[in-house]
Amino acid sequence: MPALFAPNFIDSLLLNWFSQETINYVIWPFIQIGAVVTGVALWALYATYAERKISAFMQARLGPMRVGKWGLLQPIADAIKLLTKEDVTPDKADPYIFKFAPYISVAAAFIVFAVIPFAPSWGVITDVNIGLLFVLSISSIGVLALILAGWSSNSKYSLMGGLRSSAQMVSYEVAMGLSLIGALMFARTLSLSGIVNAQAVDGPLPYLFYQPLGFVTFLISGIAENNRAPFDLPEAESELVAGFHTEYSGMRWSLFFMAEYAAMVVVSAVATAVYLGGWYFPGVYRFTEAYHQTALLSGNPDGAQLYHGLYVIIGVAVFMVKMGVLLYIYFWLRWTFPRYRYDQLMDLGWKWLIPAALTNIVWTALSIFTVQALNGWNGMKTIESTALGLNLTPSGKAVMIALGFIGLAVTAGVLSTINWRSRDFNLKGQRRNIRLVKDVPQGKPAVAKASAAPAASEG
Repeated sequence: MPALFAPNFIDSLLLNWFSQETINYVIWPFIQIGAVVTGVALWALYATYAERKISAFMQARLGPMRVGKWGLLQPIADAIKLLTKEDVTPDKADPYIFKFAPYISVAAAFIVFAVIPFAPSWGVITDVNIGLLFVLSISSIGVLALILAGWSSNSKYSLMGGLRSSAQMVSYEVAMGLSLIGALMFARTLSLSGIVNAQAVDGPLPYLFYQPLGFVTFLISGIAENNRAPFDLPEAESELVAGFHTEYSGMRWSLFFMAEYAAMVVVSAVATAVYLGGWYFPGVYRFTEAYHQTALLSGNPDGAQLYHGLYVIIGVAVFMVKMGVLLYIYFWLRWTFPRYRYDQLMDLGWKWLIPAALTNIVWTALSIFTVQALNGWNGMKTIESTALGLNLTPSGKAVMIALGFIGLAVTAGVLSTINWRSRDFNLKGQRRNIRLVKDVPQGKPAVAKASAAPAASEG
C-alpha cells in the first residue's frame, strides 16, 4: 500500500487489526474520502473570507479585520452564528422536502469528488472509465435541490428563483457537456485520470493550446452552472429578495452556499484535469518517479515508496495551484461584470455557447483529420502514436495549435452569421431607435364636466 513517507510503518500498523483486502478497499478509501471532504469543507468555510478580501482589495477596502489577526477567524465566527440561529420553517411549506433539499444540494456536489484526480496513484479516490460522464450526471442533480427548495417554501419569490435555476442550469449543462467533446477526441478516454495521463504523454503542452475555444466555453458554462455572478439570476437578491433560499435560515441556509463553493471546486478541478494537464508539470516526473524506478531496480523498496510518495504530493500541489487560478477567476468576474438580464442570460447559452461548442466539435474533427493526413506527406511526421491519446510530434503540435486558434476566428464568423439579426445585446442600437410619440390623442374623461351656465341667465 502506498503511504507518504513511512509506508512500511503504516502498513504494519493497519495489518495488526485488518486484512490486506480490508486496508486496500475499505480503510484507505475512507482515509481519502475523509481528507477530500475535510479539505472541501474548509475551502467552503474560508472561500467566503477569500472572496471578501479579494473584493475589498479591488474596491480599495480592508474587508474583515476584527475577528482574529487580519480577520482570519471571521469564517469561524460566521459558522458559530449560523449554527446557533433559529431554524425557521414557514407554516404552509412542505416540511420534509423543505428540510431535505439542502442535503441533496450538498450531496450532489461532494459525491463528484470520488472521481476527481488530484494526483496519480492514491491521489484519486477511484478511477472509473466513465469518470467524466459520472461528473456531469451527478452534478446535474444539484438543480433538483434548488427546484425543490423553491417549490417547498410556498413563496412566490422562492418559486421564481427555483424556476430560474432550472432553466439556467439545464441550458448551460448542454453547452458544458458539448465543450468537453473536443478534448475527448484527443485523449480518447472518458477517465479523468486517463485524460491527464494522455496530456502527460503528449506533454509538455496541455489541451488548452489545442482547445482554446473548448476551454473558454466550458469555463463560462461552468460559472453559469454554479449560479455565480454575472450569472446569479436564480438568487438575484435585487429582484427576488434572495431567490430560491429566501425562506431558509441558519445552518440550512448555509448548506446551499457550501454546495455552491464545492461546485466551484468541481468545475475548476474538471477544467484543470481536462484542459490544464491536471497534476502534470514538466520535470516533476523526471526528478521523482525516475528515482522511484531506480530504487526499485536497486532493491530498495522503501526508497522507491519515498520517491513515489513525493511525486504524488508534488502532483497534488501542482493541481491545487492550477485550480486556485481558476477559482480566483470566479471572484474576479463577480466584482468586474454586472449581472445579465434574464433574456440575455438565456440567449448567451442557446444562441452563442451551444453553437460555439458544436462548431468546436466539427472544427476539432477537421483538425485531427488534417494532422493525420499530413503525417507522412512529403516526409512530414506529425503523430508519434495513438496508444494513450493522440501523441503528436513537435511539428504536429505546431499545426494543431495553429488550427486551434484559427478555430476561434472560424467560430466567431459562425456565431456572427447565426446572430446577425439578433439585437439582444445591441442596447445602444435599441436606444437610437426609440422615438417619443407626440400629440397622443386623449380619450374622453370618465365624468364629463358640467358646462358653465351663461352669465346672462343668472338672476
